[in-house]
Amino acid sequence: MTSRAQLTEEGTSHWVEAGGMNIHYHDVGEGPPMIMLHSVGPGGVTAWITFHKVLPALSQHFRCIAMDMPNFAKSGPLAYNEPVHNFQARTALALMDALGIEKAHILGNSQGGQTAMVFAAHYPERVNKLVCGTCHIVTGGDTYLMAPHGNSGRKRQRLAELSGLAAPETQTPDTIRLALGDYIDDVKLITGDLVEYLHRMHVGRPDLAEARKNSTSTYYDHGPDIVNITAPTLIIWGRYDMICPFEVGINMLNHIPNSRLTVLHCGHWVPFEQPEEYNAHVLSFLKGEWA
Repeated sequence: MTSRAQLTEEGTSHWVEAGGMNIHYHDVGEGPPMIMLHSVGPGGVTAWITFHKVLPALSQHFRCIAMDMPNFAKSGPLAYNEPVHNFQARTALALMDALGIEKAHILGNSQGGQTAMVFAAHYPERVNKLVCGTCHIVTGGDTYLMAPHGNSGRKRQRLAELSGLAAPETQTPDTIRLALGDYIDDVKLITGDLVEYLHRMHVGRPDLAEARKNSTSTYYDHGPDIVNITAPTLIIWGRYDMICPFEVGINMLNHIPNSRLTVLHCGHWVPFEQPEEYNAHVLSFLKGEWA
């Protein structure tokens, strides 16, 4: 593992062969282990860009292991034909086994939130507490009853695709910047450096792009799964999430028996946009006497 004094993207990087692929992860801090599963978004989203703002505080209390999802950033390549979150959860389990970790807190945002939820339902004996949010439950998104913006994120993505701007493997800095407006509420955080990073990570691994092209996420409905989650659960959502409106979090709250819901004033990338408030809620939950 890496000390907090070396808390850089390169200084925290590690690889391990597990789950039929080369898994890349960041490992920093000491204490109870926590597996961190990253967001989805335009370009090449990584564990580092999702969690680098929260790692300094969280790693003072936990061994933070932030995994790059298969076929993202530096993990893979490995093609799949199954519900993507089942595949990702099994990869996280393989990482834990490879590192000799019997039980951990599981934390995820966006696609990582769905995967964390599936992990907790499928492997309950491997979970201490669960932190998840900003995620769908069913393929194609959920039915929104209250959210005023509803499917605007997917509508903008579709408009870009119809204009030839955002084909899966031909994203440009301009289309990435456009799409980020659906993921981040505070536009000041959509910087040139962020756009360049996401574009570089998107085009830097043609082998991962080929694996994504050859992969199929078959239909999933995690509704039957989430009622079986027994771990104490903190659901964290962005009030202005344009990808997964927060009412999905209310649905999760209603179905996960031992859960509580926190809504922050931000968009879809909660730990990126509101790191201090995110950490405050996560630390209170994980270190508190929650039964």
